[in-house]
Amino acid sequence: MSSPRTTWSHLVVSLRAMLVLTVILGVAYPLLVTGLGRLMPVRADGSLVTGADGAVVGSSLIGQSFTDADGAPLPQYFQSRPSAAGDGYDGAASSGSNLGPENPDLIAAIESRREAVAALEGVDVAAVPADAVTASGSGLDPQISPAYAELQAPRVAAARGLPEDEVRGLVAAATTGPDLGFLGQAGVNVLELNLALDRAGS
Repeated sequence: MSSPRTTWSHLVVSLRAMLVLTVILGVAYPLLVTGLGRLMPVRADGSLVTGADGAVVGSSLIGQSFTDADGAPLPQYFQSRPSAAGDGYDGAASSGSNLGPENPDLIAAIESRREAVAALEGVDVAAVPADAVTASGSGLDPQISPAYAELQAPRVAAARGLPEDEVRGLVAAATTGPDLGFLGQAGVNVLELNLALDRAGS
């Protein structure tokens, strides 16, 4: 049986440990992380992207749709890949469809998207790349494959009255390689590409 003095000493040690850890983990560590984040303000604030007027138009890390009020693709803009996050690109509902590859609903959705993309781009359904008809695991992917961007270039050039070579040059400029040179695949950030198109005029 422990004496009252031993119990009191254990309580004092526990309180001291709690106070020290509270100061370190509850005050010092958050301040350190916040301070380091201030050294990278773009990333710390969500990698926000601004338009020509200085207004925030989105984030380079979260995709968005480029459609009219009825949900139809705007022909003058490159289109993002489909999203299963909420009503589409909802950062508060990040997720995939959770449908397996043999699920009839997923198969039907992919076939429907493939036909819609082929019709929009004026190509055969066999030419439509996979990322044009499938959502990413997060539903928030801001990038499309270079192949999907190249497929859309003729339509965007025609809608804007720009030379196709100029639009393809913007695609090439917006294309980034795999992370660290070997992680993942090359991608094209759709928002940044569309903003570059707006800056190019027409």
